[in-house]
Amino acid sequence: MTKNYKYIYGPVPSWRLGSSLGIDPISYGKKTCSFDCVYCQLGKTDIFTDERKIFVPAAEIIEELNLLPPLEIDYITFSGTGEPTLAENLGDMMKAVKKIRREKIAVLTNSSLMHREDVQKDLFLADFVVAKLDAPSQAVFEQVNKPLNTSKIENIIRAIKDFKSCYVGRLALQIMFIKQNKHYASELAKIAKEINPDEVQINTPLRPCRVEPLPESELNVIKGHFKGLNAIFVYEAEKKEVASISDEDTLKRRGKI
Repeated sequence: MTKNYKYIYGPVPSWRLGSSLGIDPISYGKKTCSFDCVYCQLGKTDIFTDERKIFVPAAEIIEELNLLPPLEIDYITFSGTGEPTLAENLGDMMKAVKKIRREKIAVLTNSSLMHREDVQKDLFLADFVVAKLDAPSQAVFEQVNKPLNTSKIENIIRAIKDFKSCYVGRLALQIMFIKQNKHYASELAKIAKEINPDEVQINTPLRPCRVEPLPESELNVIKGHFKGLNAIFVYEAEKKEVASISDEDTLKRRGKI
């Protein structure tokens, strides 16, 4: 397909979502996020914020969805060029999508706004929430995720725990291991057991970014700390072949052009 979509793309950057259609609620353009993670495939954050606002009208998302050809997909996933929960109308978008599509909805979040009641209310609408947690302490958090100075890891951990206690959908923790946090695997595993998610995704960056991935041998050592949890490891994951609906846009979001 040669058509370029402004808000819809695929597949999303998560190997646990099968065939998934991505929706960018921030809109394609400048990366807008509350973090500036050293491993982000989109590069450095252009607009550094934790202020929620409407970036894209929900009606425009629905208009693009209605233009799609028939697709066999498992999830419609909100991700894109920044932190999706920064979209103040994220809940409205999900409600609108559910009216015209039967697929499950997933949200990939960096967890920075999960302490907010309005954000939790939006995330409760999703069938699957994948929440980032890369650090057990503020020092490691600042080194790996480079958050706004108002963001505290202890608040994020507490928010994920509170969310899990009320959420009826599926919650995954996504942990990205790089050299800066690889020695804190046991501490992260302890926190993960306290949260008790439905699964833990153990990652290392395999797409081009500013840091090197950990070799499989090191990740194998790390996974030993997560015994007793439903832990899924990126080197062992089954890779599904999925086609993009807009090659140029998808490659841009993967940092390849």
